[in-house]
Amino acid sequence: MSITRAQSTQRMSKINIHNGTIYFSGQVANDVTVDITAQTADCLAKVDALLADAGSDRNHILSTTIFLRDIENDFAPMNEVWNAWIADHEKPARACVEANMAREAILIEICVIAVVKA
Repeated sequence: MSITRAQSTQRMSKINIHNGTIYFSGQVANDVTVDITAQTADCLAKVDALLADAGSDRNHILSTTIFLRDIENDFAPMNEVWNAWIADHEKPARACVEANMAREAILIEICVIAVVKA
C-alpha cells in the first residue's frame, strides 16, 4: 500500500495520493487582508494549482469541505465565487460549516478530496 506525498513541509504534505484518491491539505488565501470574495477566489486558484500538480482537475473532485469564519455574513458571497468556479464542471459533494480559524484574518479554508484523472 503506497502513499505518494508532495509539497511536504516539516508539518504536513499539501498533497497525498493513495489508490488514485488525492487528499489535499486545507487551503487559505495568501492575502488575508482582503474580503471573503477575494479570499475565496485565491483559495480556489490554489486548489486548481494543486489539482494540476496531482494530475487532476475540477471534474474529478469528489468532496469539498469549506470552513467559514462567519457563515452568516460570508456564505452568500463565497457561494457567488464558488458557483462561477464550478459552473461548467461536475459538482462534488460539499459541506460548509462555520469554524474558528488559526488566525482571525482568515475568513475561509477549503479542503478537497479528488481522484487522479485516468
